[in-house]
Amino acid sequence: MGMLVRQLAVARRVVQRAVSSAAGHREVQLTHLEGHEAGIAEIVMCRPRVKNSLGRLFVNEFFHTVDSLRHDTGVRVVVVRSAVPGVFCAGADLKERAKMTNAEVSLFVQDLRRLMNEIAALPMPTIAAVDGYALGGGLELALACDLRVAASSAKLGLIETTRGLLPGAGGSQRLPRLIGVGLAKELIFTGRQIEGTKAYNIGLVNDAISQNESGDAAHKRALELAQEILPRAPVAVRMAKLAMNKGVEVNRHIQ
Repeated sequence: MGMLVRQLAVARRVVQRAVSSAAGHREVQLTHLEGHEAGIAEIVMCRPRVKNSLGRLFVNEFFHTVDSLRHDTGVRVVVVRSAVPGVFCAGADLKERAKMTNAEVSLFVQDLRRLMNEIAALPMPTIAAVDGYALGGGLELALACDLRVAASSAKLGLIETTRGLLPGAGGSQRLPRLIGVGLAKELIFTGRQIEGTKAYNIGLVNDAISQNESGDAAHKRALELAQEILPRAPVAVRMAKLAMNKGVEVNRHIQ
């Protein structure tokens, strides 16, 4: 019986992935898993034409998705993943940004920063499943999650300095807290891209998994990690997250 439930859950995920890829009118979609995965919600990024780049519609839909999860007590873990093969999120949509005025760019960057803060503030644990490129704002999005799992072949980097920009959506603050100031400065100053294995070695991701033929190794590992969290007391897990987040904020302001 247990094997049948697992097989049905796997089949359901395959169907959900296909639906996500086909439903092009939604760039960010929300899926609630069922069966033994009930309690896991997935935020699925599906903007294949531009590699999930952060455009206005994409960011707006992401905002609404996060907002819908904030007070959903039935969701115990959120997994953020991509439905686009080989990419998590390629960062800001620079073509769209080039058409903005300076004032519009400033407002958009503020919206990006606010989105990352809203993701970080979700009460339940969040896991980024990085099965491909996570660059610039894409890595900032992953950094806003509590946990990160990457394919060993995934490429991660805050590459803004290679484009005459700087990480403006929280990466310049979250990366140093995660891996240390010196190493964070090195990665940001150089705009270097590193693979998932290196990211694991420096503490940027919680796990690095060899990629599989279907290209979703990090997603599968993220679901395994989510299932480890599911049996734990949900209020205790949420309060533990809140306590740690607040503790980091307090320590940051100690003189």
